Amino acid sequence: MKYETLEIFVQHGVSVIWMNRPEVRNAFNETMIAELTQAFKAADSDKDLRAVVLAGRGPAFCAGADLNWMKKISAYSLKENHADAMGLAAMLNTIYMMKKPTVARVHGPAFAGGMGLVAACDIALAAQEAEFCLSEVKLGLTAATIGPYVVAAMGERHARRYFLSAERFSAAEAFRIGLVHDIVPMAELDAGVNALLGHLLSASPAAIASSKELIRTVARAPIDQTMITETATRIAAARASADGKEGIRSFLEKRKPAWAEIGTQSTQASAPEKPKARKR
Repeated sequence: MKYETLEIFVQHGVSVIWMNRPEVRNAFNETMIAELTQAFKAADSDKDLRAVVLAGRGPAFCAGADLNWMKKISAYSLKENHADAMGLAAMLNTIYMMKKPTVARVHGPAFAGGMGLVAACDIALAAQEAEFCLSEVKLGLTAATIGPYVVAAMGERHARRYFLSAERFSAAEAFRIGLVHDIVPMAELDAGVNALLGHLLSASPAAIASSKELIRTVARAPIDQTMITETATRIAAARASADGKEGIRSFLEKRKPAWAEIGTQSTQASAPEKPKARKR
């Protein structure tokens, strides 16, 4: 599929989704929101893919909302604004709910909605030059649709500062508060992403999908008898699954597991076929 605002390259079981609006610092409009939603849905359903990287062309990762789009929606009615906002909310949730691991490659500024993209991904690596900002309150707005993901990433206490002050902060600060997992010199960013992908691709696809669903379930739930029973049920299912048996067997036999050769799974996701390198 051809995209107007994205470039997608697929190789070795990894899809790199490039936001490609460098002239507006990859700010998103309704077209880019719809295309990101479609691209991530397509990646999640592609049996050949094992991981997805989100990146940005040009000097910025993503500057948030496109000014022309904001000007247009400022004239919308409340009902029209709600429908439009639901598109953005659905896009973020599509990324967040992916069964496959997602990595944000943050090479430059990630402002407003751009921070939502970073937080919706499972893992975020940032260049030392990257900057971050939740600028909504200076426009009389609130970071509502991105709020659940950003607050989960940085925590309530840090959110109280940066949601309210709208101040810019550095990649080092983003690392300190947990928004990004690692920071590296710009020249080492791709090497860092590739090293991380090596770990992700060595794991069971079904186990990754199950682990993501487990995290969403237990993150803020009480550790009560229901939780104890549910987690015991989950690990029992994982042990009995094809990938669980193959993982233990390969460990004991001191060989690499053959995830791609397993045709059935019982822990939330099906194992992909062997990846084929291709370009979109």
